[in-house]
Amino acid sequence: MSLSLEARVGKKGVLVIPKKVAELLGLTEGSRVKIIASRDRMVTEPIRDAIWLSLHGEKVARITLEELEEESVERQEEYTG
Repeated sequence: MSLSLEARVGKKGVLVIPKKVAELLGLTEGSRVKIIASRDRMVTEPIRDAIWLSLHGEKVARITLEELEEESVERQEEYTG
């Protein structure tokens, strides 16, 4: 499924992602996105972490619970400093 919607840039250059798009991509408050801009085009892609990928992503490799826990601890340390 794909969507084509308009959005408006607000004060301070803030772009609000329409609710339908956020729902389609599984974005929630605090989700990270990557923005690629060139000339007159902008592409926005969700940045998926290891936990999201393990639950929803395509299964291309196996990971042990220990490896998943290690990744989780590393990510938590990134956020807590």
